[in-house]
Amino acid sequence: MSTIERMTVTMPAEMAAFVKSIVETGDYASTSEVVREAIRDLKAKRSQQVQHLEALRRDIDKGLADMAAGRVRDFDADAIAARGRALLADTRSA
Repeated sequence: MSTIERMTVTMPAEMAAFVKSIVETGDYASTSEVVREAIRDLKAKRSQQVQHLEALRRDIDKGLADMAAGRVRDFDADAIAARGRALLADTRSA
């Protein structure tokens, strides 16, 4: 088992009230359990962001290589912007 480290966390009163309320309802056994789950969720979200950024970097590198090799074509900037907005909306809803 990993070593346990005690920390003091400061948060706004409304966040503290929310944490206390979900412990009181029995959804969590302790405030520490709430914080641990929140951190697990944050770690998962950050990992997903890193994966998305790595995929974007690969796409950019491929595009730059295609340009350098002369593999280019005309494009519709409005369609590209719309596609980007759709991908961003999908990312935010996940």
